[in-house]
Amino acid sequence: MIPHITTTPQVVALFSQGLDSILATRVIQQQGLTVQAVKFISPFFGYEIKGCEPEFCRQIKKSYDIDLTVIDLSDSYLTMLAAPQYGYGKNFNPCLDCKIMMLNQARSLAEAWGAKAIITGEVVGQRPFSQRRDTMRRIEKLSLCEGLLLRPLSAKLLPPSQAEECGLIKRELLFDFSGRGRKPQIALAQQLNITDYPNPAGGCLLTDPGFAKRVKTLYQGPLQPSLSELNLLKFGRFYPLENFSGFVMIGRHKEDNQQLLITAARNHYILHLPEMAGPVAVLKGEEKDLAFAAEKLCRHSKARGMTAVKVNWRRENESGTLTVTI
Repeated sequence: MIPHITTTPQVVALFSQGLDSILATRVIQQQGLTVQAVKFISPFFGYEIKGCEPEFCRQIKKSYDIDLTVIDLSDSYLTMLAAPQYGYGKNFNPCLDCKIMMLNQARSLAEAWGAKAIITGEVVGQRPFSQRRDTMRRIEKLSLCEGLLLRPLSAKLLPPSQAEECGLIKRELLFDFSGRGRKPQIALAQQLNITDYPNPAGGCLLTDPGFAKRVKTLYQGPLQPSLSELNLLKFGRFYPLENFSGFVMIGRHKEDNQQLLITAARNHYILHLPEMAGPVAVLKGEEKDLAFAAEKLCRHSKARGMTAVKVNWRRENESGTLTVTI
């Protein structure tokens, strides 16, 4: 579905909220063009703003004078993650397919809105794989964005885009940034009076070895994991069941416990210790797996030195108690 916007843009910007994407957008705005920024989110990047998108967009407008819309890619992203056409990176990260997916979406938006260019904050050589010249060119071709895609911060190091060739965007006002250094971007931010930009963040969770291993484990099961199951992996200790049939998450602290309870789906089992303070466990599995989940829960609580421990469980309208012998 094409989101409604109030002003017809001349340019669509892929917006990550990082300094580079802020600068790329503002540089094109400085040329008097109307830019509509788009922030794509999934369970693995940007998902912290889910549920508060309007407030987030208002804050971006207030901070940077950038019009923004947020698009959730979760459903199509989870399907793609099962078998990315161009494979995975070092961990379970489908970086090429991810970038192609976002650019395909941006191209569809540009066509629907009548925009003449798509811009990103990419800088040649900033990332060792995805921002090499050859990889950037390959992504441009595979996403069918040849000539449409422009990287304002490195434009002078790359072939001119259609928007530059037709005079819509002045190439002489663009830049030739390259490499992993941040000094040119920081200097440009000062020039544009941008002072409250975020520090470089970790980016996609799928590049984190520990988290990526959890996600990969779920994808080895018979069914594609659900959104709630993948979000559960972000909180606590992870124990997969045999044959990849499910898993148990054990909270490590109060915040984990709260997030597990918020994130668990109705068909998940919730376990806790009724006679003492301790962690919460969430089981994605069957009733026969409750003993395994309860044993893991006890081993991460004050009950680990006891011989018999009561554990309460509930799921939807069901509930019960079992005794664990450690």
